[in-house]
Amino acid sequence: MVFKETDLAGAYVIELEKIGDQRGFFARAWCQEEFEKQHLSYRFVQCNLSFNIQRNTLRGMHYQSAPFEEVKIVRCTSGAVLDVIIDLRIESLTYLKWIGVELTSDNHKMLYVPENFAHGYLTLTEDAEVFYQVSQYYSPDHERGLRWNDPAFKIEWPIDGEVVISDKDRNWPDFTA
Repeated sequence: MVFKETDLAGAYVIELEKIGDQRGFFARAWCQEEFEKQHLSYRFVQCNLSFNIQRNTLRGMHYQSAPFEEVKIVRCTSGAVLDVIIDLRIESLTYLKWIGVELTSDNHKMLYVPENFAHGYLTLTEDAEVFYQVSQYYSPDHERGLRWNDPAFKIEWPIDGEVVISDKDRNWPDFTA
């Protein structure tokens, strides 16, 4: 695996090192030892799968508060998404900055999302499926969110039509520091 740090400290795009031949390729998609060498969290307790029927489906921006902060590894296993994260670490030099990474079933990239980052995505295709490994169990009492179009972040979503979004995600309050 190749770990490429993003513009947000501690967040990585992970690319597979493919060994290919006439059959296709083989690649390691998870290796605790490689995560340890990068000084990244490697304890994951839950895997989640999200299937999205329509293009322009938006899920996010989600995070969990203490003591249930999550590290996530996110991968698109079918279709394509724009995966977006926001740094919510007050002490960070990239506090309140965001990045978007295109994850597709063709590029096989993964996004490593550190604790105290909000996370969400927009589907770029129909039938997009997203697979997450998470370091904490889901805790409804610690679930938090930021509105996807909050002017505090100015996220540039490539929306080309009506957005499909839950009422909960549509109605998160404005961000206050």
